[in-house]
Amino acid sequence: MRDRLAELLGAGVASVSDLGSSHSWTLHRASLADGREVFVKAASDQAGVFAAEAAGLRWLGEAGPGTPVPDVVAADDRMLVLPWLPSVSPSREAAERFGRELAALHTGNRPDAYGAPWDGFIADLPLDNTPDGRGWPRWYAERRLEPFLRLVARHLPSGDVRLVERVMADIEELAGPPEPPSRIHGDLWSGNVRWTDGRALLIDPAAHGGHRETDLAMMSLFGTPHLETVLAAYDEAEPLADGWRSRVPLHQLHPLLVHVALFGGSYRAPLADAARATLR
Repeated sequence: MRDRLAELLGAGVASVSDLGSSHSWTLHRASLADGREVFVKAASDQAGVFAAEAAGLRWLGEAGPGTPVPDVVAADDRMLVLPWLPSVSPSREAAERFGRELAALHTGNRPDAYGAPWDGFIADLPLDNTPDGRGWPRWYAERRLEPFLRLVARHLPSGDVRLVERVMADIEELAGPPEPPSRIHGDLWSGNVRWTDGRALLIDPAAHGGHRETDLAMMSLFGTPHLETVLAAYDEAEPLADGWRSRVPLHQLHPLLVHVALFGGSYRAPLADAARATLR
């Protein structure tokens, strides 16, 4: 692996340490001969996944100055290399900054359509990123909810399947006021927020043009440090539409379907609860 990394970077590699694995790839920290440290994802062949992640990070970075994403050092079909980001405890000040920077990411240099010009992945599951100039509700129902409901339907009680189908049927009435597309992270759970050097940076995106409430809902799904501080700073910088909190369960349906696909039955009850809350 050291030789492969050196070839990709065009630089000497002093050492590589293993950090475990995630999904279909292994994780590493490497020290380079020039003194830099980098984070490496490696796999025998994850060309689509690594290409999508690298494209997503670069695309999010095009939102404007101060976008909270790291640079991509290098990527190919077997490795993705990012700067090493030292981890620190999240502070209230960093959370406020994160809220403002996330709001700027979502509202700066907006894309022309929902979706993205590359094949998407969330973890190692494919995402249909086909760009679509229609409104967000139908795009979300057709590109996010319906494909994953098909994928997991055999693992769900028929009543739970019907709940999600009712959400898709009524999506226009449930989605709230129209919003233009935003550059969103797409998988913004707390593990993909790296607190480092007085700010938070976003890693492991499933980036695409989407609805900005989706990122906020994902942050709420599994908990994020200083979440209310982040949200308050966000709403002050770029006010959210009335009733956005009531729509959190709608935006959580897709990640919950993903978790049923990845991890099984333990996520059935939260999925059904989110669908019922959406319909209420």
